[in-house]
Amino acid sequence: MFDVCDKVALITGGASGLGLSYAKELLRNGIKAVTISDIDDKAAEVALAEIENEFGHGKAIFIKTDVSSKSDFEAAFIRTVEVFKNVDILINNAGIYNDLQWEKEVDVNIRGTINGIILGLELYLKKYKQGDEAVILNTSSIAGIRPGPWMPIYGATKFAIVGMTLSWGDEFHFQRTKVRVLAICPGGTHTSLFRVEQCALHPDYMEAQKMANEKSGPANRQSSDFVAVEGVKLLKYAHNGSLWVVESGKPAYEYVFPVRDSFKNNVVKEV
Repeated sequence: MFDVCDKVALITGGASGLGLSYAKELLRNGIKAVTISDIDDKAAEVALAEIENEFGHGKAIFIKTDVSSKSDFEAAFIRTVEVFKNVDILINNAGIYNDLQWEKEVDVNIRGTINGIILGLELYLKKYKQGDEAVILNTSSIAGIRPGPWMPIYGATKFAIVGMTLSWGDEFHFQRTKVRVLAICPGGTHTSLFRVEQCALHPDYMEAQKMANEKSGPANRQSSDFVAVEGVKLLKYAHNGSLWVVESGKPAYEYVFPVRDSFKNNVVKEV
């Protein structure tokens, strides 16, 4: 078990939604402090006030961060270490859901996660962790393990995060760094991420989302607080390189890719 008590966490996209839920849940579990890393300084001001009101003074700081900028991201790590002396947990949570702005979506979702993993795994978590190991929790999505034809670019960014987690979560990297790398793949969750009037690349794509909603629509969405509770459990107990699905307000379950060799007989049949 990885004990989060008295540890320090850096949370991207931490000013609202799932990121803020992570911060509060970690504090409820006895974490020493959290760094709220976010681009939205107004939301962060509200978040810090909420945290101070519930948990007291000195439990959180805010660093304005564009995660797609490596220098911005590194500044968040540097400030965290300056203030709290250590950093033990990175939650790569910042994300965009808008295929109309797919260049920005790729920059934040993919480049931002890569920046966090490289900075954390190779330098800051590796060097400034307090105990025997540190943890990186990447936020992928259910869209990272199954197709979503209405948002193919968003899905591609979340598949990329799954790939990063499996590769950097290999035992080879853990033995070098003593940093576990995990991913959480939430299903539909009530957050501001999805409050976009028109975010599909083409209006016709939304017909696919309409059909999907008829099967399992907004009524099945879970709260960000529930996802955070499950996420903190993963920080404590999940093994390196693992992927975990949290959907419909039910406990996290591990998603495991099938063995590639098992498909060798699935060849093209000529007729």
